[in-house]
Amino acid sequence: MKKSSISRILSFAGVYKALTYTGLFLSAVAMICGMVPYICIWLVMRSLISVAPNFSEAGQISFYGWIAFSFAVGGILIYFCALMCTHLAAFKTASNIRKKCMEHLMHVPLGFFDNNGSGLLRNRLDGAASETETLLAHNLADISGTVAMFISMLVLMFIFDWRMGASCMLSAVISIFMLFVMMGGKNAKLLAEYQGALDVMAKAGTEYVRGIPVVKVFQQTVYSFKAFKNSIEDYSRKASLYTDGVCRLPQSINLTVTEGAFVFLVPAVLFLAPRAYSSGSFAKFLTDFAFYAVFSAVVSTALARIMFASSGGLIANTALKRIEYIMNAPVLEESKSPKQPLDNSVEFKNVTFTYEGSSIPALSDIAFRVEAGTTVALVGPSGGGKSTAASLIPRFWDAGSGEVLVGGINVKDISSEVLMNHIAFVFQNNRLFKTSILENVRAARPEAGREDVLRALEAAQCSDIIQKLPDGIDTVIGSEGTYLSGGEQQRIALARAILKDSPIIVLDEATAFADPENEVLIQKALETLTKKKTVIMIAHRLSTVVGADKIIVLDGGRIVESGTHDQLKTAGGLYEQMWTDYNKSADWKIKKVEG
Repeated sequence: MKKSSISRILSFAGVYKALTYTGLFLSAVAMICGMVPYICIWLVMRSLISVAPNFSEAGQISFYGWIAFSFAVGGILIYFCALMCTHLAAFKTASNIRKKCMEHLMHVPLGFFDNNGSGLLRNRLDGAASETETLLAHNLADISGTVAMFISMLVLMFIFDWRMGASCMLSAVISIFMLFVMMGGKNAKLLAEYQGALDVMAKAGTEYVRGIPVVKVFQQTVYSFKAFKNSIEDYSRKASLYTDGVCRLPQSINLTVTEGAFVFLVPAVLFLAPRAYSSGSFAKFLTDFAFYAVFSAVVSTALARIMFASSGGLIANTALKRIEYIMNAPVLEESKSPKQPLDNSVEFKNVTFTYEGSSIPALSDIAFRVEAGTTVALVGPSGGGKSTAASLIPRFWDAGSGEVLVGGINVKDISSEVLMNHIAFVFQNNRLFKTSILENVRAARPEAGREDVLRALEAAQCSDIIQKLPDGIDTVIGSEGTYLSGGEQQRIALARAILKDSPIIVLDEATAFADPENEVLIQKALETLTKKKTVIMIAHRLSTVVGADKIIVLDGGRIVESGTHDQLKTAGGLYEQMWTDYNKSADWKIKKVEG
């Protein structure tokens, strides 16, 4: 039997689940205590009416007053204790959700983050955790109290005069029906679509903010970011459709009947009053009427609580979907009997790979071998499959068919820790953490000492960077105006890779965004990094791959050529064409036009 959304969220609470249940019980008790003063009001009015007009003869009025006061204060204190319990449990549950989701994300393939931007994941994770805090800290307590209040109200409504009680409850029936119209049936799907549009807008918004420098430099407008513009329009359209098209009329009716519950009592009173007068029970009738007149105000309060409490289920479903989206992300399957790589070679055996959602393979029957200690370059047109092939080596993705071998062992049979320690990466857009240079470099090998980091920085040609920073390697990046250029960041990333000292290096356009000065320094750092290492190099700038032991040309996900630079540049194939085009672009100059 499938558990409810709230039960599945509470599964994250651990030992604090009992505290949640305690809070819910105390909330119910507090709400029942809050009903007692209304009964005391009825008792006071009964005493007064029974001795009218000699009101001074009415007894126990002060006694009823103290009972009402005691239960009112007691209810407030009990409700405070209930909220203390639910808040503590809610904060711990939200913390556990964040921890477990982050722990799960640590085991998903790194390629998962290519399809799920940081804005989307952050919105899902933080949004879901925040929603569970509101749900567990307030909504569930209100739901528990509302249920207790509603049951108590039903009992009290029919205990004195069921006809007046039924009249008061008519507004509740209409209100509940209006709530179902707004949140049930096909409209629940519209609400889910509205929430989905909010997620998409959050993701597109993050991407837009990151692209603001491009917008400002090229004097573009928001309309150049069509995805962001379209997501805003889609969200606005669905929000308007739900609020104006679905909720306007039902909510207007709901508020009218809940705030005017007393109106439904008037016809019943006009109908019953003559009979009560003729039967000689008019005093009791007035007492009952006074009770229901006062208690009709409670109906609107109860219905308002039901309206807000009913959103708790929707909140739970929405939060759970976000949580389970992350928790259901596929993880890398670890071998039960992991093996160690026999050497530092890399080999692809008839590898085919297709991205999720695509029908066209990104790689088709790829087969090549990189001997230990050699350098192989992957070149070819954009979209040819170079980066995809490189991403399969560290298991950013798993091959659909065929095998990727490291040291003669299938990467699926190597533990992720051993595999990651065996491979170092240098990407074209490396990111630095907002911490010191020391900690940025030491992220590759946390146990490394300060002197080890300094040697790695020197080998990565970073001496000039360290000298100009106010606190040297202890300078925090991104603080007090301390920022590095793209080329400088790349050299820090190279220092990180040098410190890691892995036997296999994957270079993905390591010099793509460097200026000429930085490129020279990066090339020197690469010589240190790749010395006596197995290197898989991805490059568009063909001058960087001339000295590779082997060049593999990929086009359309297939290997179309392979060989050395000297062999391929005269082979009459794609590489020769690329080499010719590259040299033309390198010699291209702006000519002055006379006249």
